[in-house]
Amino acid sequence: MTHAIEVEIDSLGKVHPVDPLSTLPEGRAILTWQTAPEHETMLLSETALAENWLGPEEDAAWAHLQPAK
Repeated sequence: MTHAIEVEIDSLGKVHPVDPLSTLPEGRAILTWQTAPEHETMLLSETALAENWLGPEEDAAWAHLQPAK
């Protein structure tokens, strides 16, 4: 049987239920987590932005900021 509860993970890796009345039984579990919304947006837009940013036009536009070779 599968159960799901919302938890928070502290900086030491300890798992704490969000609902103070929830208890975690002893045993094993599979942990999935949600990325922070700001990271998700960044990751989803990276491919689309790379199409524009990695082109020769961009290289030429920023060439004056590169160290002389």
